[in-house]
Amino acid sequence: MKTIKALTLDDVKRIAAAAEAEALRNGWAVTIAVCDAGGHALWLQRLDGAPLSSALIAPEKARTSVMAGKPSKALEDMINGGRFAALAMPVVPLEGGEPIVVDGAVIGAVGVSGVKASDDAQIARAGIAALGQ
Repeated sequence: MKTIKALTLDDVKRIAAAAEAEALRNGWAVTIAVCDAGGHALWLQRLDGAPLSSALIAPEKARTSVMAGKPSKALEDMINGGRFAALAMPVVPLEGGEPIVVDGAVIGAVGVSGVKASDDAQIARAGIAALGQ
């Protein structure tokens, strides 16, 4: 049997605080979402001025990243490369979802929405970096 680590509330708060700091440092109004290994919401934070739709998109980017086991950009790239059958998958193939990987296992993900997709991903990665993995 295998032991898999799980995110604690303290972990999630550190991730969210670091992601928020990155967004604020750059003047970006976004929504930050964190989910567990099953894609279930652990955190949702919409910064002042973030687009209303970002509160729906950010959690889905996180869930997509968990389900795929890789950044959500990988699915976006797959579709942009012509793999249109991927559009039928129950995911949001937009850059901005980043997996949280510990000891080779995906234990959750961060999804960010509200600015340019690559900037969303930058914020998500900054949050994950706060775990020091």
